Amino acid sequence: MTVARFAPSPTGLLHVGNLRTALMNWLIARKAGGTFILRIDDTDPERSEQRFVDAIRRDLDWLGLGWDREERQSTRFDRYAEATEQLRGNSRVYDCFETPLELDLKRKKQLAMGRPPVYDRAALMLTNAERDHLRETRNPHLRFLLEHQAIQWDDLIRGPQRVDAASVSDPVLIKADGQLLYTLASVVDDADFGITHVVRGADHVTNTGAQIQIFEALGVSAPAFAHHSLLTGPGGEALSKRLGTLSLADLRDNGVEPLALLSFMARLGSGQSIEVVADHGALIEGFDISTFGLAPTRFDPEELALHSAKTLRVLPVEAVADRLAEMGVPTDAQAPFWAAIGPNLDRLAEAADWWTLCRDGTAPFIAPEDAEFVNEALPLLPPKPWGPESWSEWTKAVKTATGRKGRGLFLPLRRALTGRDTGPDMAALMPLLLGPVSR
Repeated sequence: MTVARFAPSPTGLLHVGNLRTALMNWLIARKAGGTFILRIDDTDPERSEQRFVDAIRRDLDWLGLGWDREERQSTRFDRYAEATEQLRGNSRVYDCFETPLELDLKRKKQLAMGRPPVYDRAALMLTNAERDHLRETRNPHLRFLLEHQAIQWDDLIRGPQRVDAASVSDPVLIKADGQLLYTLASVVDDADFGITHVVRGADHVTNTGAQIQIFEALGVSAPAFAHHSLLTGPGGEALSKRLGTLSLADLRDNGVEPLALLSFMARLGSGQSIEVVADHGALIEGFDISTFGLAPTRFDPEELALHSAKTLRVLPVEAVADRLAEMGVPTDAQAPFWAAIGPNLDRLAEAADWWTLCRDGTAPFIAPEDAEFVNEALPLLPPKPWGPESWSEWTKAVKTATGRKGRGLFLPLRRALTGRDTGPDMAALMPLLLGPVSR
């Protein structure tokens, strides 16, 4: 069975870069009829906050990206300790005693000599007596001992990949203060939960090489990996959830339609065109991870806003019924109201103003040059209740009486009934105008 996961750390709000990872993993799982796991990576007690866990769930719920089960790394420290001891028993981890300052000095020296800043494994050269002496004044950090050989895998997006393990440092698994790091915890979780596919950003490619060796050292097979290109902001800047840049919460508050955001992200950076979709099923059916490219992908909020408006305008009333009800639109009025105003909206929030206008009426807007014309036209209004033919009947009667036609006829009449220059088709809107009309 296909099993994929989304593994956010609850240290800030999710942004569109995080969504790209979540969506690709969700689509892979759903397309295969598999399992999608939400894993909260909360091993850092100082930076992890429950409010961000709640925000992650809220964002995924808003988007309709349901998960089959949730796991939290903070409940699994005993399991990570067990895996650590397994690696120690296999001589694949070792204690290191350099302080951050000492490591920084080593890196600077290597760079000054034109060498890559790779950890020199000095800790392996220490005698037992030297280690015991160092432990009296400092706590060690734990590194994984890489086998210096080529690590290869067939990436689902990037194709054949190769990492020379000798060109990278042995990764730190546990810091000197005892904090467990992502590299080990993620591998243990993926192994225990039966993860078959891992989609993440291109910044993890080197990290993946090390993790493949950790999988092997634990005696389990690594999942299939896919590394998507990183998203940038409109100006090419990196996205940051701690800065709230393009956060999902902000996009929601700005009226972006969730289905539009998903269909936008499901194709952005791929060889497929971005299209309006009717439901999540269409997203799943049309997803093909092999079509995504390698270059950084620019995310333009203005393009998303246009796509969101296109999506909103084709949504059936059933998709917006709950939100229309929150605005006070009665159930029996929702279908004709949505048919009239939906094709004219950029954001659903605009519907509230239109319903207020329909329910309560509004002050007419009458240009001075049209005052006499409107005064002549209003008495010709058909009696209520108005129907689909009322607009046509009225405009024909006014045209006959005044000789006006075209824009000079229709605009002043629209303004008289709605107080606005633009809006829905008046034939559809007029039957919904329940409020008083000034004559």
